[in-house]
Amino acid sequence: MASPQADRLSEVKFLTVAEVATLMRVSKMTVYRLVHSGDLTAVRVGRSFRVPEHAVNEYLRGAFQESA
Repeated sequence: MASPQADRLSEVKFLTVAEVATLMRVSKMTVYRLVHSGDLTAVRVGRSFRVPEHAVNEYLRGAFQESA
């Protein structure tokens, strides 16, 4: 039987850096900068990064609130 944490993890949608860049309408380099600075949560898989979709939503929500 899977643990509750494993069940939640299977529900997480991970995005590539290119997908995040398209979604946010910025360059891939901007996404890499956000990841390396710690402003955007990401998981390293081999030599690439995967960003949880909820992390993008949280980042954009925070950026939107700061500009308001």
